[in-house]
Formats: sequence, C-alpha cells, structure tokens
Amino acid sequence: MAAAATMLTAAAAFPTVGLAADGGRPVVVARDMDLNSLDPARAFCDTCQIYLSSVYDRLVDLSSDNKSIVPMLAKEWSANDDATVITFKLDPNAKFSDGSQVEAKDVKWTLERLKNIKGGIAYILDNVKSIETPDAGTVVVTLTAPNSEFVGSLTAPYAGIINSDVVAEHGGDAGEDASTKDTAEQWLLANSAGAGPFVLESYSPSHELRLKRNDNYWGKKPAVGEFIFLQSKDAVSQTQLLESGSADIAMQVDPTTAKNITNENIVVETKPSFNMVYLAISPGAKNLPHALDAKIREAIASAIDYDGIIDLTVDGKATRLAAPIPNGFPGGGVGEPIKYDVEKAKALMQEAGVPDGFTLNATYPNVNQYGVDYTLMMQKIQQDLAEINIKLELAPVEFSVWREKVNGDGIPLTAVFFAPDYYGSSQYAQYFAMMDGTVWYKRAGGKSDPTLANAETPKLLAEALAAPADKSSELFGKLAGVMANDHVILPILSPDAVFASRKGIGGLRFSACCNMVLSDITAE
Repeated sequence: MAAAATMLTAAAAFPTVGLAADGGRPVVVARDMDLNSLDPARAFCDTCQIYLSSVYDRLVDLSSDNKSIVPMLAKEWSANDDATVITFKLDPNAKFSDGSQVEAKDVKWTLERLKNIKGGIAYILDNVKSIETPDAGTVVVTLTAPNSEFVGSLTAPYAGIINSDVVAEHGGDAGEDASTKDTAEQWLLANSAGAGPFVLESYSPSHELRLKRNDNYWGKKPAVGEFIFLQSKDAVSQTQLLESGSADIAMQVDPTTAKNITNENIVVETKPSFNMVYLAISPGAKNLPHALDAKIREAIASAIDYDGIIDLTVDGKATRLAAPIPNGFPGGGVGEPIKYDVEKAKALMQEAGVPDGFTLNATYPNVNQYGVDYTLMMQKIQQDLAEINIKLELAPVEFSVWREKVNGDGIPLTAVFFAPDYYGSSQYAQYFAMMDGTVWYKRAGGKSDPTLANAETPKLLAEALAAPADKSSELFGKLAGVMANDHVILPILSPDAVFASRKGIGGLRFSACCNMVLSDITAE
C-alpha cells in the first residue's frame, strides 16, 4: 500500500476534477505509465500508443471497427498490381501544430528516420526500398516485395508524421546513420512537432504527462481541452483516485477490483481486446543450468495451468490463444491452445534427461498490465512448474531494468505483454517469429543458438503478404501454427479491456492501433 499512498499524495496537489468539456478542468487519466520515450522513432509502449496517436497524425488511420483503413493526412492512396508501389496523395488542408503545411518531404523524412533509428517498430519499414516525393503533395513508396499489410501498418502511432524542419533544427536526423547521429529525443521530451489534435504541454517522468488541445488542428476539434495522465501503479490506487474524484478514467483496473466498485458515480465497462499477456523462453540466454531444447520448452508449456491463471488474475475475464496472433486477426484463432497436462510435461522432462529438473531465473517487469498483476501470475506459474521440478527464481524489476536485461544477456523465462500497433498479423511474425531480424529471435538467443531459426517462417510470411485476403488468412494460420510449435512465445491470456470512469465521460473505446483514442472522448 506504500505505492498507493505515494500516488494519492501526488494526486492531492490537484483539486477534485470536474467534468468540463471546453476550457474547464482537465480530464485526468490514472495509469501506470510505461513510457520509454516521447520520440515516435524510439517509443515503444502502451502509453506511447496513446500519446503518439494524439499528437502525431499518420498518413492513414484505423476506423472504429478496428479493421478498416481510413484517410488521415493522406486523402487517398493507390497501389500497383503487385502492391510494391504505393502512391499517397496528401490532404492540402493538413497542417502541423505551428500552422505550417504538412508536405511530402515531412513524410519521407519521418519514415526514413523511423527506419534508420531502428527502434522497436522499425521492422514495419524493413521492406521499404525507396521513398520518392515527385511534388509537395505526393509520396511514392516502393517496396522490395509485395506487402498487402503495408498501408495498414502505417496506422501504427509510431508512424506519426513529424514536422521535419522543426525537429531537424533540434538534432533530428533521418540519414542511414540516424541511430547514432540523431539527438532529438531529449528535445521531444519537452516539445511535440506533429499534426495531431493535441500537443505536449509537459512531461514529468514517473509523475504526470499533460496534453492540451491543438488549437491549430486541421481536423475535427476534440471535445476535451486538456488531459492529464497521472502515474498510478496499481488497480487499488487507480480506483481510489477515481472514487475520490481526483481522476476521471482509470485504465488498469482488474475485473476483481472492478466488481467491488459500488460508487454510483463510477461506470465500469468490459470490452474484448486484442492484447496479449505471454511467457517467453530464451534458449540462448547466458548461464543456463540446462539447455532449453524443444522438449523442455514443450514441457514448460504443458505444465502451466492457463485456466487457473485466468481465474486467479482476471476473474475469468479473458480468452486463451492458440498462438501468438490474437483471435480476430488474419490467421488468429486457428488450432487449439496447448493443453494443461502435467503428466505429459513430466514425460517430456524424462525424455530430455532431466526428470529432477533445474533452477531458472525468471526476471519480469513488476507491473499490473491489462488488469493482470504480474507478480501474482508469476507466483502461480512458479507453483505450476514446481510440479515438474523446475524451480523459478522470481525477480520482479522496473520495466526499464527488464528491457535492458532481456535485450542484453537474455532472461531464461520471463513474462511480458503486447498490444497490436495496427490491424494485421505480419507484426506478430515480425516481432515474435523465430527468424533472423525479429525482436524475439534476438532475445531468445538466436545468434548463439541458430537452430532456433525456422526456415518455413519467412517463406510463409512472404507468401501471406503476397496472397489475396482469403488465401492470406489461411497462410497466416499456418504461420501461427509454426510459431506455436516453437514453444518460445507462450500466450497465457488475452484479457478483456476494463474501462472504469466517472459518470459523464463518453467515447471510451479500445483501438487496435492506438489503445485509447483521446480525440473520441467527451466529458459532460
């Protein structure tokens, strides 16, 4: 409760927030902020999705149906027959927050900077061969191979278009060596340079993030004039802020806490999401007590009581996934989730020559994400794996520490989360699949254990991206099966999204690209 007390003390600096839509008090959002950066090319987190999609408009947007692509900065686009050349026509009304025109040069600079800084989402541009600007209102992107999901991938918040003149003045660089030459990240912690409905007002790490309405916004004026994101670590402290009137929206209230809310001024809604909580095994992590080969990985996967975890952590308000592609996405929902089978797991350990087991480090981020208390979940997994004589040494750490460790020596067994950045299944292959260049191939230790690479994976991905929609979904289903059978990424649950807010707040919805869309929110 010490953490909760700290957050409440911090919140006490604010008066009780009223629900005024225009020029009144701000709407306060309580959440555990996982921000690693405010730079579109470097940020990669759930809070990042909300911030970037509010401040930086993209070429295209994702409709509220979470599938359809709709115009944003680009009023229209077209592709050649094999979808390797895409031409975007910019809306002449589009303007940055300083009033300057959004031009093709800004799009080219932004996308090349994103690709060359090589941040967490840069993989969406891996197959971009060139970006040309025949005139100020036209952008032509040429790909190295057909990619039916490329336009959709540009709905990702990290593809938000930057005012290139402004950011270049403050250290921005889009050249091939931008990863070492670009120095704009620090400036972007205190300033924004986008064409979105909001602008950055201020950011205090581990405390608050403030956004205010962009009065020069070229599109529909958002109803709420200011948002404050207030750092609040857990569901209990977020609920307390909500009940006291110090917050209007709580973003990480779990179903168990939510069902105990009796305050008549609070509205709780539960909606399906595409989010995923998962375990990951690193066969190439340093200093392993025993090789984490295919049999042992399957044993670990079979020894986990998934339904028990769902009941324990989110009161049953979640679904199982058969593979690391969410249900509702192309290829998602194909096959059956792995069964909880302790006897099978013990037999696999015997076959692997380690019936007496071993000890594994399990460092994980100390978070409450999507309503899941990670320490509670990991304690349950620790109990499950003890049944097959695998002892987990649990080590909860801050997210920044976890990120450094998992990207360094690796973590033998860890747990983390993933939210989609756009509607499309290629992002799951490009992030999770065991093939050269993906984030988790590196984290799993692919360089030290190249046997992890699955030759079938890149071939299936290329075929899926080149195929028509009906065939593409079938191919993504096959790819999902391959990824599941690797037993490196183990989906634990896809939790329902819980929206808890004070009466008078409207427009809350889950977005498959942007988490929560601030410009949709209203306040009476």
